Amino acid sequence: MRVITYRFTTEDLLHIRFAISPLFDLTWSTNALRDPARRSLHLPWVRAARERLEGLDWRLLDAVAGEGGGYVPDFIAPPPTTPLADLATELERVRATPPERVAQELAWRFAREPAPDHVAALLDDPEHVLELLVAQMAAYWERAVAPWWQGIRTVLEADIYDRARRLSTGGALSVFSDLHPAVRWHNGQIEVHRRHEQHVELGGRGMLLMPAAFAWPDVFALTDEPWEKALVYTPRGVGELWAPADDCELDALAALLGGRRAEILVALRVPAATSELASRLGASPGGVSEHLGVLRRAGLVSAQRDGRRVLYRRTAAGEALLRAPADH
Repeated sequence: MRVITYRFTTEDLLHIRFAISPLFDLTWSTNALRDPARRSLHLPWVRAARERLEGLDWRLLDAVAGEGGGYVPDFIAPPPTTPLADLATELERVRATPPERVAQELAWRFAREPAPDHVAALLDDPEHVLELLVAQMAAYWERAVAPWWQGIRTVLEADIYDRARRLSTGGALSVFSDLHPAVRWHNGQIEVHRRHEQHVELGGRGMLLMPAAFAWPDVFALTDEPWEKALVYTPRGVGELWAPADDCELDALAALLGGRRAEILVALRVPAATSELASRLGASPGGVSEHLGVLRRAGLVSAQRDGRRVLYRRTAAGEALLRAPADH
């Protein structure tokens, strides 16, 4: 069995942290478009995204981010330096990649398979590659990811909230125990099943953990300098991300609770703040807040403070109510 091993010291355990990177979901979403059969969880998104991408030239992004050569350049999705990175800032980081780093990683990317003609002509001009690539990434984002980003981010934030709570109460083992079947905590180190052996010393800098919706069904290990050591994994709740509300289910709930309250309860597949629900449902924050108050008093949702926000989630009673129409 071949593994990548991350060795933790006491200092490293104190520097486990979490972050969200829009560039990781942007990059890995392209894999779902190339191979939807292997990433069947994302099929509803694939169908919608393909329609939205019609007429857009994103061939360079497609070639660079492809997995065919066994290596995807890290510079197109560098580990973020802040917990919640925004797309514009991250694209500027891509644009600022030293040309020699771009050339090196592109050489690794196309070491096992020849670059397509439209890419091969660019490989001797890394600065032009960067400009064209960043432009295609921005355009791809607007069409294929941005319409769903609010919901994706809600899932990512909910996973981070849960794992950060577990880290503070149960330690590192509780965080890594269900991160991914290919990841395990063993004798003070993380072992990630891979096709090659590598031992990584964290050197007291700790590890960055990044949930990404489009990581499913894989886990990605970042080990190369100068990038921060990190694991990119599938967040809990991603299976519900593309699931549409069942019309019969919603109609039955609406008859019982009222239309807007039924929509809110269905929308709370993952915890969300009032403003997020309002944006998702096209409603006013004040109106959503009032309905949440009613649902909370009825015991169907609960509220928990998360920093400056209050996140609402379904209670067991709320979950049971949602399941009830399907049981009859």
